[in-house]
Amino acid sequence: MIVRATKKRKREMDILTDKQQKLYDSFYESTHNNEHIDTKTEILVGLSAALAMNCSPCTSYYLKEAKKAHVTKGEISEVLAKVMAVAAGQKRLQAQEVIESNGIDLESY
Repeated sequence: MIVRATKKRKREMDILTDKQQKLYDSFYESTHNNEHIDTKTEILVGLSAALAMNCSPCTSYYLKEAKKAHVTKGEISEVLAKVMAVAAGQKRLQAQEVIESNGIDLESY
């Protein structure tokens, strides 16, 4: 299922040509027709991606799909925890890279 935009949002998204939009829609739909993962796994992966990309409409969509697929609160909590851990680790590495590349000595603070 494609997450459809509101009319106002649709006008803002008219940056794609009709051909590009059709190709995108086809690609997006293909991600829901999996050969190697089951529906529940697809929903949990989609939820983790939506959370990581900070996409509120996508997060809402996957949470609603999760309920339909009988995903448990515990499973959702573990996905959220994993996204939080990856995000926190990325921020730590980002700060470390800035500190090292700029020769900053935190011990002197």
